[in-house]
Order: sequence, then C-alpha cells, then structure tokens
Amino acid sequence: MTSPQPQDGQPQPEIPAGNAANRPAPQPIRAVRHTRINAAWVAWICGTILLILLLVFIVQNLDRQTVHLFFWTVHLPLGVSLLIAAITGVVVTVVIGGARIYQLRRATKKALAQGSPPPPPDPAGPGTALE
Repeated sequence: MTSPQPQDGQPQPEIPAGNAANRPAPQPIRAVRHTRINAAWVAWICGTILLILLLVFIVQNLDRQTVHLFFWTVHLPLGVSLLIAAITGVVVTVVIGGARIYQLRRATKKALAQGSPPPPPDPAGPGTALE
C-alpha cells in the first residue's frame, strides 16, 4: 500500500485500516450545568452585592435615634438599629426552624427504630402547627 503524495512532495505516514474502526466515536461536549464551585461563586457574588447595598443603606441612614427597650436606653444610627432588628429576626427564624427540623428528625429516627414507617407530613401543610 503506497501513501498518497501531498502537494508539497513529502510522503504521509500510513494509517492502518483497523485503527479507525477501533476508536470510539467522539462524544459531543456537554455543557456543565451545575457544580458546587458554580454555586459558591453565585452565592459569593450575591452576598457581595447584598453587602454593598447594606453598607449604602447604613451610610444613608446615619441619623441618630433613641431606642428604649425595657430598662435600657440606646442611642444608635437608624440604619444600624434596623440592621440589628433584621439580624434578630433571622436568628429567631433559624432557631425555630432548627427546633422543628430536630423534632422531625427525632420522630423519624424513633419510628425507624421501631420498624414502622416514618410519620406522614402534616396535612395542613408546613409551618401551620407546632406540635
């Protein structure tokens, strides 16, 4: 079997006929849709934007106000007062949600240890009644 001569006059190496049949067909490149790194980048960017907006809000609301709570009196800027109130709301929500998750996990483990199926979800929907 002779090699075909290219136009520049150099002989090309022969490719065995069986080599092409043994190679798998090339697979199309799939787009990577979701990865943990991708999610981390999105979360970091969203957090940075939120932080910048929060700082702008605090800087624009530097008027001092007096806050009375029981027997405490505190003088804080308005933006800082609202930030503290928002953080307190988040903490209360996390504590209540965490207690509910703990309660459900405990009930599920108890049911599985007894060999019965886990309890069904609340028919009224999530967050409607605390047992």
